[in-house]
Amino acid sequence: MGVSYNEKEQSFMFDFGHDGINDIVSLTGNGYQIEEFGKCFYYGYEFANHVTGTTRGQFIKYLKFQKSLRANPDLTKFIKKAVDNLNSKVNLYDYDLVIMPESSSKVNEFMLRYIYRFAQPMLREIELVKALPKNISFDMDSYERQYLNDVLENGRPRYSEKQKEEVKSTINAMVELIHQKDYFTIAKDVKKSRFRPYIMNFLKFATEADEQLCRSIRQQNILIVDDVTTSGSTLNEILRTLRILNEDNNITIFSIIGRKDLMADAY
Repeated sequence: MGVSYNEKEQSFMFDFGHDGINDIVSLTGNGYQIEEFGKCFYYGYEFANHVTGTTRGQFIKYLKFQKSLRANPDLTKFIKKAVDNLNSKVNLYDYDLVIMPESSSKVNEFMLRYIYRFAQPMLREIELVKALPKNISFDMDSYERQYLNDVLENGRPRYSEKQKEEVKSTINAMVELIHQKDYFTIAKDVKKSRFRPYIMNFLKFATEADEQLCRSIRQQNILIVDDVTTSGSTLNEILRTLRILNEDNNITIFSIIGRKDLMADAY
């Protein structure tokens, strides 16, 4: 199946029976590994290479910010088909816990309700929300190891001590600005930062009970769901949050729309 875009009418047309050469989005479903985490990622659809950034943005907005998903049968079928495809790959009945980020979009909630139709009755849900700006920090040790302490082929340091101090000063100033932001604007500012992979404590568990639950489970199947994945920065933070608690669970990540080079912008 695929989705095409009528530029003249600025509308999207869904064809659930055929693929077309002009489709902007097509069904996929193959898992792929991200070496950084060694976890398995699935995504329902991906954009065609010919699609412009403007059209991608328009479709993502169309998908995420409908007033009522139930009033749009094409979109609900679009989402269900992606979840059906995921279930054929991983068997959702085997999952014990679903984790998803807080979102203003209705897609995650709709996707979760549909997943319950496949999953066991005891499937539990946990939501991660944005932390207060004052609690956000920066992993300077990791940044130094991976970038500032880099050496050239001749063995000489890539950066002088003066350059390192200038970068650290810039980062500290950025963190101070983040601490002064309000709760509702912080997500956009952090996402745009080129230092995003090293910004810590951006997400937290919605309740202490959720955190204790996630801390207690061992060797179980966890499904992380998010509506659209572009850079992968949100998923990166979710994985980081989970790994702090324990690392012995089988984690699968699923997005309605994704990309093969997920997290390429973050590393």
